[in-house]
Amino acid sequence: MAASALPTPISSPPPPPRRQPSPLPTSIPAQAQPRSKKPPSIRARLAQLCQDGRPLDARQLFDEIPDPTTVLWNTVVIGFVCNEMEEEAVEMYARMKGCASAKFDAYTYSSVLKACAELGDLRVGKAVHCHVVRCQVMPSRVVDNSLLNMYSSCLGSGSGEMECMEFDGVKCDLVYRVFGSMKKRNVVAVNTMVAWYVKTRRFGEAVRLFRNMMSTGIKVTPVSFVNVFPAILSLGSVNMARLYYGLVLKLGSEYVVDKFVVSSAMVMFSELGYLDLARRIFDQSVERDTEVWNTMIAAYVQSNRPGDAIQIFLEAFESGWTVLDEVTFLSVLTAASQLQELELAEQLHTLVVKNSMVSEVMIVNTLIVMYSRCGSVETSFEFFNSMTERDTVSWNTMVSALVQNGFDNEGVMLVHGMQKEGFSVDSITATALLSASSNLKDPDLGRQTHGYLIRHGIKFEGMESYLIDMYMKSGLIDIARRLFESSNSEEIDQATWNSMICGYTQSGLYEEGFTVFREMLLIGVMPTPVTLASILPTCSPMGSIALGKQVHGFAVRQFMDGNVFVGSALIDMYSKLGAITYAESVFGEASEKNPITFTNMILGYGHHGMGEKALSLFFSMQGSGFQPDAITLVAILSACSYSGLVDEGLKIYQSMERDYGIRPSSEHFCCVADMLGRAGRIADAYEFITNLGEEGNLVGTWGSLLAACKIHREFELGKLVSQKLIEMENQNRNAGYHVLLSNMYADEGEWNNVVQLRKGMQERGLRKDAGCSWIEIAGSVNSFVSKDHNHSQADRIYNMLQDLATEMRDPSYKPPPISRRSGSSELDE
Repeated sequence: MAASALPTPISSPPPPPRRQPSPLPTSIPAQAQPRSKKPPSIRARLAQLCQDGRPLDARQLFDEIPDPTTVLWNTVVIGFVCNEMEEEAVEMYARMKGCASAKFDAYTYSSVLKACAELGDLRVGKAVHCHVVRCQVMPSRVVDNSLLNMYSSCLGSGSGEMECMEFDGVKCDLVYRVFGSMKKRNVVAVNTMVAWYVKTRRFGEAVRLFRNMMSTGIKVTPVSFVNVFPAILSLGSVNMARLYYGLVLKLGSEYVVDKFVVSSAMVMFSELGYLDLARRIFDQSVERDTEVWNTMIAAYVQSNRPGDAIQIFLEAFESGWTVLDEVTFLSVLTAASQLQELELAEQLHTLVVKNSMVSEVMIVNTLIVMYSRCGSVETSFEFFNSMTERDTVSWNTMVSALVQNGFDNEGVMLVHGMQKEGFSVDSITATALLSASSNLKDPDLGRQTHGYLIRHGIKFEGMESYLIDMYMKSGLIDIARRLFESSNSEEIDQATWNSMICGYTQSGLYEEGFTVFREMLLIGVMPTPVTLASILPTCSPMGSIALGKQVHGFAVRQFMDGNVFVGSALIDMYSKLGAITYAESVFGEASEKNPITFTNMILGYGHHGMGEKALSLFFSMQGSGFQPDAITLVAILSACSYSGLVDEGLKIYQSMERDYGIRPSSEHFCCVADMLGRAGRIADAYEFITNLGEEGNLVGTWGSLLAACKIHREFELGKLVSQKLIEMENQNRNAGYHVLLSNMYADEGEWNNVVQLRKGMQERGLRKDAGCSWIEIAGSVNSFVSKDHNHSQADRIYNMLQDLATEMRDPSYKPPPISRRSGSSELDE
C-alpha cells in the first residue's frame, strides 16, 4: 500500500488567524479560549477504518504497532468479521496465537467463532473450542452462545449424519452437549437451541424447549417466535399455531409489529392451509417491508391463487415506498405463468425491464417459463438465445419448455447443444428427455437416456415412473413390466403404480391394468385419485359396469369421489356403459367441477341422443364460470349431430372464433360435415367441405360425407366423394371407407366394382376391424368376434348356434316366451 494511503499523524491544531488590533484592549474569558482537539486513540482509528469498509488498511496500521493490546487485536478481528472477510479474521486469530504477549478474552473467542460459523469450518471451530477449554478460567456466556452458534451452523443438514459424535462409545449431540454444559442460559442460547432442533427436524423438542424457556422465566424475544413457528408448521397443528400467535398478540406491540414475526406467522398459517389467517395478519401489519409483501405474494402463488398474488403485487407497486426486489418479481412472474395470460405477462415483463432486472439470470429463466406457459414458446426461445450468461437451470428450463409445448425434437436437439457447451445432463434434463421419448414414442432415445442415467449413477424421485411411462408409450411393454417387477413392491411409490396401470390401459391391456390395481390394494398401497381416474376408463371397453361400480364404491369409501378427476372419469365410464342416469347422478352430486366434467357429461348426452340436454348443459357451463375449450365444442357439435339439431349446431360452429376465441380444426370440420350429412343435407355438406379448401381435404370429413351418401342413397355424389378418397390414398389406410364404398356399389348392383375394390383392399393389406360383442356372466366378461375360435367354450357355442339355426328353419318352430326379471336393468337405467 502506498504511503499516502496511510493515515497521517494528527498534529496540534494550527494557530487561529491573526485579527486586526482592537482600539480598546479586551480580555478573553478562560472558557472562551480555543481548546485543542484530543487526538483519537489507536483503537478508535482502527475501528473507524473497519466501519468505513477498509479492514485491510486497519490491519496495515495495526502491523505498525509494536506491542498491540488484546483490545487492538479484537478490534481488527471483529472488523474483518463485520466486513464479511471471515478467512482474514481466522488468519488474525492464528497470528494472535503465535504472539507470546497476546492475551485472549471472551470477545476474541466469540468473534473468531462467529467467523467459523459463517465459513462453516467445523475443523477450525473445534480447534478454537479446545483453546477455550484450555485457556479460559472463568466461563463466559458470550463464548458459550458463540460455541452454540458455531456448532449449529457447521453441523448437520437434518440427515443425522454429522450432528453427533461418539464419546466413550455413546453418540452425543455436540450442540446439546454445549447447551447442557452452560451454567447460565439466556434467551440467545435457547433461541439457538430451538433453531437447531428445527434444523435437525426435531420439531417436538423445539416446541418443548420453547415452553420450558417461558416456564423458567426467560423472557422470549421476537426471534424466539421466528424460530419456533417453523416447528409448529412441521407438526401440522393449526390449534398450536393459533395458540402461539395468540401469545404474540398478548405480549404486545413490540412483537406484533416485528416484521420477521409477521412474515414467519404468515408463512406458518398459509402453509397450514389457512390463507385467510395469513391475509388477516398481513392486513393488520403496521409496517410492511419488502419481506412482508413478498411473503404474502408467495403465499398466494403457492396456494395456486395467482389472481390474488397479482393484486397484492399491484398494491405494493402503487404504494410507492416499497422496494421491489428480485424475489418479488420471481413470485409475480410465476403467478402470471399460472394464469397463462399473455397480455399480463408482457406487462409484467415491461416492469422487469424498467426495474433493470432483465439481466438477472434467475429472472430471465422465470421469463422463459412464463412465456412458454402462456403459449408463446417462440418468445421464450428468443430470450434464451439472447442470454449472454446461462446456467444449467437456463438450459433445463428451455428444454422443458420446448417439450411441454410439443416441440420434442427441438428439445432433444437443444440437449445436444447443452452438452457441447460443457453442461452436464442432470435429473431435470433426463426428465425432459424421457417425456420427449414418451411423446415421440421413440424407444431408441428412451433407451439412450436410461443408459445415461445408469452410467452416471443419476437417480431422482419418480424416475421409475418416468421410465415405465416411456417404455409403455414406446411399445416396449415387456421392458416396462420387467422394470416394474424388478423393483421392491414395498418401495414402489404411488406414481410408479399409476404409470404401470395407465400404461396398460393406454395399450389396451385392460385386464393387466386391473391385475396391477388389485396387487396395489393387496400390499396396502393406497390408490390416489389419479389411480382411480386411470383405472375407470378400462371398465368401458371391458363392458363391465359391475367393476365400474366397485371402483366407484371404493372411491366413496375413501372420500375420493369428490375429486374432480375421479368424478369426470365416473361420468365418462357410466355414460359409455349405457347407464346415463348414473352419470347424471354423479354429475349432479359433484362438489367440484371443471371443463372436463362438463365435457364428459355433454358427450354422454350426445351419445344417448339427448341433444337438448347437451345444449342446456353447454350454456349452463358458461353460466358456471367455465369457458368451453376446443374439445367441449367437439362434444356439443357431436351431440347436435346425433340428435339432428343442425341449426343449433351450425350457430355454435359459426360463433367459435367470435365468442370463444377458438379457431375451428379438423375435428370440428368433421362434426359439421357429419351433422349436415346425417340430416340429409348432402349438398350443403359437400359445399361446406369444398369451401374449406385445403383445410377440408381430410379423410374424416370426406368419409363422413361418404357415409351420408350411403345412408341417403346419393350414389352419384358418393362416386365423386369416393374418387376424392382414392386420391388421398397415401393418407387413407382406413379399410372402413373402402368397405362403405363397396357396399354402395353392391346396393346399386355394380358387382364388378365391388370385386375390384375388395381385390384392391387385399393387395394393399387393408382389413376391416371386426365388430365385437360381449356379455358379463358371474363377474366374467365374455367377448365374441365373427369367426373367432379363441373362446374357451367355442365348440359348445358354435354347436348351440347350429342347433338354433336348425330349429329356426323348422316351419313349426315357435320362440319361447321372454321372461323378465323383476326390477329394472342396470343398462335400462
